Parts: sequence; C-alpha cells; structure tokens
Amino acid sequence: MLTAVIFVPLAGAVAVLALRGLEGRRLRAVATAISAVPLVLLVVAWARFDLGRGGFQLVESARWIPSIGVGYKVGLDGLSLPLAALTALLFPVSIAYPVDDKGRLREYLAWFLFLEAVSLGVFLALDLFLFYVFFDLSLVGMYFLIGQWGHGEARRSALKFFIYTLTGTLLILLGIFGLYLAMSPRTFDMAEIIRQQPLAGNALRGGLVFLAFAIGFGIKTPVVPFHTWLPAAHVDAPGPASTILAGVLLKMGTYAFVRIVLSMVPEAFDRYAIWVGIVAVVSIVYGAFVSLGQTNLKRRIAYTSVNHMGYVILGIAAAAAVGRGSPSARQLALTGATVEMVAHGLITGALFLLAGSVWNRGEEYDLEAYGGLTSRAPAMAGTTILFAFASLGLPGLAGFVAEFQVFVGTFDVFPWLAGIGLLGILITAALFLQMLQKLFFGELPERWLTWPDLSRVELVGLVPLAALVVVIGVAPAWLLDVIDSASKGILAATRAALGR
Repeated sequence: MLTAVIFVPLAGAVAVLALRGLEGRRLRAVATAISAVPLVLLVVAWARFDLGRGGFQLVESARWIPSIGVGYKVGLDGLSLPLAALTALLFPVSIAYPVDDKGRLREYLAWFLFLEAVSLGVFLALDLFLFYVFFDLSLVGMYFLIGQWGHGEARRSALKFFIYTLTGTLLILLGIFGLYLAMSPRTFDMAEIIRQQPLAGNALRGGLVFLAFAIGFGIKTPVVPFHTWLPAAHVDAPGPASTILAGVLLKMGTYAFVRIVLSMVPEAFDRYAIWVGIVAVVSIVYGAFVSLGQTNLKRRIAYTSVNHMGYVILGIAAAAAVGRGSPSARQLALTGATVEMVAHGLITGALFLLAGSVWNRGEEYDLEAYGGLTSRAPAMAGTTILFAFASLGLPGLAGFVAEFQVFVGTFDVFPWLAGIGLLGILITAALFLQMLQKLFFGELPERWLTWPDLSRVELVGLVPLAALVVVIGVAPAWLLDVIDSASKGILAATRAALGR
C-alpha cells in the first residue's frame, strides 16, 4: 500500500508527459485524479492504524544495496501518518487550483506529480539513505516549479532556494555518515539506529552529528538566521507551489527534527535543548515583527511561516529536554508541535492559494493597492478571514489547539521561553488584522470595480482545507490520539536511551 502511495504519482508524472491526446482541463483532471490516489490509500491506512500498538506499522521492505546496509523500507507511525495525509491532500488541491501555466501545462503537472511522490517518500521512508534520496529530490521539483512558472525574479529566487537548501542537505549527509559509521553492523535502518543509539556516551561525536543535523534541518524548516531564502522563494513562486513549499517542504525539516535528531541523538539534543529553544523563540518574535512590517501580501504570509515554525521547534526543544519538567508536559509539547505542523500546512497552504487568486486577478501583491474587496468578493473575503483567524490562534480553530499544547507543555520545561514566545501570538494577531483591513475593508479602488469572486474550482479546493481547520479546532481527538501514540513512544525511547 505505502509503495503505491509513493510510486503512483511518480508513474503519473510519466503518464502525463506521454498522454499527448489530452490537453487543457482534461489533462489537469487526469493529473488531479492521479494525485488523489495516495490520499485514498492513506485514508485506508488511517482506518487500519492500531493506536495501541507501538512502533512502525504497515512496514514494507526489500533488499536494495545490502553490501553497505541500504534497504528499501517504508512504514508509518503516529508522527508520519498525519504528515503524509496532509501531503496527500495538499497536492491534488494545488494541482487543480487555477494558475497561469504559461503554455506548459503538461510539464507543470508532471513536476507536481514528481514532487508529490518524493515528498510522500520523505515521510514514509524508514531507511536513512532512502530518506536522504527523497529529501534531496524534493529540491529539484520545487526548483523547477519556482523557476519555470514563477513571476518577478523567479529564476534568481529558485536558485537561492536550491543553493541554500542543498547546503543544508550536505550537512545532513555528514550527520547521516556519523550515525552510519557508528553502527555495528553498519546499516541505515532507522528503527535499528533508534534501538542501538550508536552515539550514546560519545559527547564529542554526538555533538558534531547533532550540530550538522540541527543546521541542515534548521535551513529547511527554516529558523532564524537560516530563513532568508524563504520570502523570495514564496513571493516569486506560483500560488500552488507556495502552498506545497509551506505546507509540505517546510514540514520535512521539523519532521526530521523529531524522527532523526530527537530519536537518534537524544543525548546531544537534551544537552543543547535550551539553545534550540532560544533560536525557536527568536524565530517566533522576529518572524512576527518582520511580517508586520511587510506591505507585500505574499511576503507577509511568508514571514508568518518563520514565526509558526518557531512554535514547532519550541515544542520539540521542550520535548527533548529530558532533565527538565514532567514527562507529561514534554509529551504535550511534542504532540502540540506535531499538530502545529498539520495546522500550519492547512492554514498557510490555503492562505498562499488565496494570495495566488489575488495575483491572478490583480497581478499585484502590494497591500496598499487594495481595499474594499468584500463588496466584490464575499467568498474570497470570508475564506481569507477564516484562515487568518486560524493562523492567529483563535479558539475553535486548528491553530489554537496546536499552540495551546505547545505553550502549556513548554511552560513546565522552559517557562521564561514560553512567556517570551507568547509575544509572537500578540504580534501575529496584529499583522493578520491589519492585512484583512487593507485587503477587504475601506473604500474599493476604482480599478477593482469588476473584481471577480472565487470560482467554483477555487472554492472546491479551499472548502476541504477550511473544513479540516474547523474540525480540528472543535473536535481534535481523532488527530490527537494518533499523534499521542507516537509522542508517547518516542519520548519513552528517549528516556530509556538516557537512562532516565
């Protein structure tokens, strides 16, 4: 099943390039249908997921390069299942969403399907070598989507994105080598590395491997000061590509902080957790303040990703600090961090789709150029308001569930960091309220008198995202139970590895 989740969209990318008899809407419909297959399979996997069973489930494996300990191995647990499902939802929505394909729709859809395959591979891989292959290939897909279908200085932004994140992956590769060379027998099997804890008791080597991973995944996340590639990439990317960049690719960094850094080098992470927490709080406050100062709609949303990824890293840092706080608080922080990954993907992914809709109509991101759009586009205003309030943490919506758990858990571990981090929520509220005011309220400029509202296709894409944001906010138990099953097991293994 999980192999099909990865390889159906990959085969679909080849098929889209080969099906020369299909064009336009029919070709997009075929690509959307192919991209939705992994979602159907993961819904089945969710129904079969056993909450009472620890470890990885639905594991599929095969020999690949046995001479060096590389195997094809995929599976899922309560951490990877929600993120894989999020990925499988955002791709068909993004593929179906209207965008200027610049006369190259076939190639555009093929790159999207390729990127879907490798993105799902990142979250399902249980072999570090396989994980790295998928992780690296995701850069290629996004590079072409930004560079070929973006606007403004798209090629420059794509190149900056690629160079920054490739630098991060090289550091990650060094960290993987450090773990691999410490294994006996040598293997890239994630479960075996977690079981053996090969760097336990080796402070110097563990610290170096931790540093390589922390910087590499910090660039991908991104956290301050490794965030500078993100705003340019978002501003110049097409709206659907921005949705995948924010909703999926950023989560690869935060997911790896849990799956690899916390699980495989817990001793070093425990030692440096306070410093990771400080970086997270700087990202929270800095991202919020800088976002507030942006007059470019897409750049403003982009900096909120720096802010929200700070919440995720703060929760993970609190979970890693085994010597502080109670086990229940650390588990709450880790669960909240994972829920924040899902919530941010839904909320900010939708906001970027809406920003793309604004660009398609006005070819302008300057907030000062707009105003009064509520009278012309009530559906656009209503959906944007919903997602903006979810992003600022309004109770009853997904963002609140995530941030509440992160801060409650962190207060027991790093109370002063949690206190400072709360400032970010206040600034986030101000920046989104100001954004809504500039876009939708006040006097409507004469140039926008014929502004069209959201189309049926746009609404069909946004409605499921909005529904999930509300459902998670009102009745989150179905999601929390799955994530808790992983958080409990990860932190229990961490404590055992540290002998606490």
